[in-house]
Amino acid sequence: MESSGGFTQTIHQKNAKTICIIGAGAAGLISLKTILDTHQYKSGEWKPTVYESRDRIGGTWVPSPPSDNPPLTALYDSLTTNLPHPIMALPDHPFPPSTAVFPCASVVQKYLENYADQFSLASHIQVSTNVNNIEWDGHRWKVTLSTGQGPHFDLVIVCNGHYRIPRYPSIPGIKEWLNARRASHAAWYRRPYDLGRTILIVGGGPSGQDISADMRETTTTVIHSVTGAIPEDIGNLKRRGRVTEFRNGGEVLFEDGTIESGVDFCILATGYEFSFPFMSDSLIHSGYPSTIPPLPRNLFNSTHHLFPLAKHIFPLQTMFPPTSIAFMGLLTMGSAFPVMDAQAQAIVQAFANPHILDPTQEMINIFSRYEKLYSQSTDPVSIAKNWHKVKPREQFNYRDDLYRFSAASGIIKFREVPEWQKEAYDNRDILRKAWVEVVRRGEADTWVKGVGEGGPHEWIDLLNRLQQWAQESLHIPQPSLERHVLQREVNMTT
Repeated sequence: MESSGGFTQTIHQKNAKTICIIGAGAAGLISLKTILDTHQYKSGEWKPTVYESRDRIGGTWVPSPPSDNPPLTALYDSLTTNLPHPIMALPDHPFPPSTAVFPCASVVQKYLENYADQFSLASHIQVSTNVNNIEWDGHRWKVTLSTGQGPHFDLVIVCNGHYRIPRYPSIPGIKEWLNARRASHAAWYRRPYDLGRTILIVGGGPSGQDISADMRETTTTVIHSVTGAIPEDIGNLKRRGRVTEFRNGGEVLFEDGTIESGVDFCILATGYEFSFPFMSDSLIHSGYPSTIPPLPRNLFNSTHHLFPLAKHIFPLQTMFPPTSIAFMGLLTMGSAFPVMDAQAQAIVQAFANPHILDPTQEMINIFSRYEKLYSQSTDPVSIAKNWHKVKPREQFNYRDDLYRFSAASGIIKFREVPEWQKEAYDNRDILRKAWVEVVRRGEADTWVKGVGEGGPHEWIDLLNRLQQWAQESLHIPQPSLERHVLQREVNMTT
């Protein structure tokens, strides 16, 4: 005879809530692992399935040739993280000992694969399976897969990433350059190659900086266009402001009125659009919502932001319950993996206890953020561009708020972002400049050899030493935050 516990578990499994996770990049893996940690999964009340369109996990970190249109990933050969890995690692999964402080993409991909192995995620993931469509039938989510009609799901987590669809700037003349094959988006860039003697890179983000550095090795002159930049020439690099017009004959006009002639090719490192091709216009309207208040009754995708979302996660609209679907990883300018870990914690709490999401308070929070951004610019495009963009310290308050929300039920213990992570993030540029010099000198392996074998505090100590070395040996200006705080964290964790 079956025990009462086994009988109860059988009933739970029969009536289990099914959860569809779209994408097996970092966001999808973090979501799945967080679900597997819950008592709802362990008791058979929840049944998650991850669908990944590619043939392996890892999302944007999995390399691919630029043959598709658009390419499957924007990953280029020289990419390394722009954050030291001790502050970008997941709380329960540090990078291995002796890892380079700013690891290359293949190391991050291996890190995600090890994460999936350590927490036994593979059995819940279906690769080479695309989610073609989801729609709300009034009670559940009907999912259509590339393999045919899929099952219905009670809950959905959207983790399809936002580095796939290239964003092209609306600059006069750019279409003519693209049609003439004198310009392309950075999504197709993989490594430096001969594109002519004078190359223009547009965009001041990490990819724009990396590609500018790459191309300096293979071309005579690189012009790097960054909005608001002060014009200066350094060797074969010319820094210029925003491009205001692309003209015939390789002529380019900049915001300060200067003109560069003889430009052979332009690479547009101008970012990517939010895209949810598996959701119809009835679920997500294209364009910009009207001025608020009140909140729109529908969800809007401006390609810059998804609006309105409670906590940048849950859609506040009238078509379906806001806690029946969640969007992961939309925030920018932060430490992505830890932010998504906090989001995943909040998502499982809202799935388990929908009543803990207070729509009224969330609307107030949205109104407050809108008012702040509106006071800076009334342009809806500007508001949309900045909606999911957080300032360095805002991300930590956001993470703490999510952890506090997740702990509201008393099941999960509240945890707070440690102070050393905040300060190391503030000093990330100094640390990266120092690490680049360490690599240039061939001393990288010596710096990290064995670090981490004795525990996480060894990485805190290394960042402390690297920052001190940058100030004393490289004469990099004193950072905004004091070194003793990092040292205090070392003492506390030793």
